[in-house]
Amino acid sequence: MRLSDNRVRLTIFILVAVIAVVGFRVAANIMARNEQAEKSSRGKVAVVTADYPKRQTIVPKFRFSGTMDPVWQADVAAKVDGRIEQVLVSEGEAVSAGQALVVLEQTDTEALRRNALGALIDARTNLEKASRDRLRFEELYKEGAISREQVENARFALQNAEARLDAAQGTLDAAESRAFGTVVTTPRAGIIQKRYYQEGYYAKVGTALFNIADISTLLVKIAVPEGYIASVAVGGTVTFQIPSMSGSDKTAVGAITRVSPVATMPARTFEAEVSVDNKSGRLRGGVYANAVITAQPKENALTVPLSAIAMRDDQRTVYVIEDGVAVRRVLATGYIGENIVEVLDGVTENDQIITGGLNKVREGAKVRVAASPEEAAKHD
Repeated sequence: MRLSDNRVRLTIFILVAVIAVVGFRVAANIMARNEQAEKSSRGKVAVVTADYPKRQTIVPKFRFSGTMDPVWQADVAAKVDGRIEQVLVSEGEAVSAGQALVVLEQTDTEALRRNALGALIDARTNLEKASRDRLRFEELYKEGAISREQVENARFALQNAEARLDAAQGTLDAAESRAFGTVVTTPRAGIIQKRYYQEGYYAKVGTALFNIADISTLLVKIAVPEGYIASVAVGGTVTFQIPSMSGSDKTAVGAITRVSPVATMPARTFEAEVSVDNKSGRLRGGVYANAVITAQPKENALTVPLSAIAMRDDQRTVYVIEDGVAVRRVLATGYIGENIVEVLDGVTENDQIITGGLNKVREGAKVRVAASPEEAAKHD
């Protein structure tokens, strides 16, 4: 057993030694190649294009997306129970505010209204009689013909008659409201989007009979990132592109009517509501749209071309040429769009920045500015 154990130990030792030697040689080769590449690159000059940051007036444009929803949309329901006797409108039909949509069966409601009206007339008659009795009893009391208690009873009878009249009036009002509810009307102008039931259906209170939408104005809600909110204000113009439409209907213009004062967390976006005039009815509600918001112009903004930007560790950077060497600068940026980047901090107008050939440049590399883009392309 001891001889076998020694052989195992010897085998393991030899394997470890071989692995160590191979690993050392591989590491040495990699380091040698890296050093050779670095030396080679140190002596190599990258040919690039360059320019200086420019001051100019920029008009920020922000792109979003959303759905064009009707300004108002709701189900219209029955206020009372009843069988549908008449359906007066069809799907797709335009209706005005207060227009009758459905007539429910009115036999029971009319009978209740008549009974309530009769009770009201009876209560009025009793009130008139109680009023005359009180006057008569007071005269008799003055003459000594009746007691004080009889006069008080007449006054109480008059009060009871007044109360019964009020109750009868309330019952009639309820009956008339119920009768009025047998004609279902729309509270607002719009388009009949959906009719749920036909004639003959027994509708219960609260049963939705129609869905109506007002598309005279379409609303689009968009989420504005925190970094853009300073450029978005009520009254701003928004241009829409509607992929599902064609021709002149493919574009529309709206105005920002509301901007939320509080950000939605955790996305830190602000909801902006845009109104689009659609009185002509050429646009359809519920369609997807791409939006472009044109913000207020920013004068004298320092800008660099988008081609000059190199992303490093999630930071926007540029390479500035200093004594023929590329030096990386981290930028604080504002608006980015239309192939330009607004620079808030990091470079000045006097800094020459590399705008082309960034793939050949790294920190500390020697560079030469080509006389033209064509010359730079020859050295790619």
